[in-house]
Amino acid sequence: MARSASTGPGRVRDSAATRRALLDAARELFAAAGYVDTTVRAVADRAGVNQALLFRYFGNKEGLFAEAVRGQAMDLLAGGPRTDLLDRTLTAILDPDAARTAEPFLAVLRGAGSSVVGEELRAELGAAYTSAFASLVDTDDRADAVLRAELLLAWLLGITLLRSTPGPATRAAATRDADAVRAHVLRTANTLLGPPAPRSVIEDAVPSRTPRG
Repeated sequence: MARSASTGPGRVRDSAATRRALLDAARELFAAAGYVDTTVRAVADRAGVNQALLFRYFGNKEGLFAEAVRGQAMDLLAGGPRTDLLDRTLTAILDPDAARTAEPFLAVLRGAGSSVVGEELRAELGAAYTSAFASLVDTDDRADAVLRAELLLAWLLGITLLRSTPGPATRAAATRDADAVRAHVLRTANTLLGPPAPRSVIEDAVPSRTPRG
């Protein structure tokens, strides 16, 4: 008698589901412990799969880190109009119901000691977010627009790290009313960036990600 393809509930896992489970587990662990202290075995155990599958789908820990963090961070970047990027980013950082969306920022910050892979990913994501924020500055001085965007991004990353660090010194910032924090950040950011650039300027300044034929 032939065996059924399914051996019971939850026993059959397709490749897409396995990849998602590994990526979810990796984001959580990289954000909590950083790149160096996160092992492939720990990721596989949390995902509930054999670690051999991690190597099959991602090659190594560096490949897993890059895909897990880059994908989610770029999804946030492309998740709506660039004029709303700051608000979306603050939601990711401040909203307890969306806490998982801050994981890519934490993973990048805590991957600071991970040599080349962390540095390359920070450079890639930093350039993407800096370009997006700089495109909102209504000025012909591109260097100044980039400087303003870099200052804003550094502040956002600092807030992310502060709110994720336990201890008395950071408890007030971590528990402060999110609406109040958002209001202060938006007010200061609007002063830093200045009035939003016209939409035509934003579209001209930011290269399209649409693949060319």
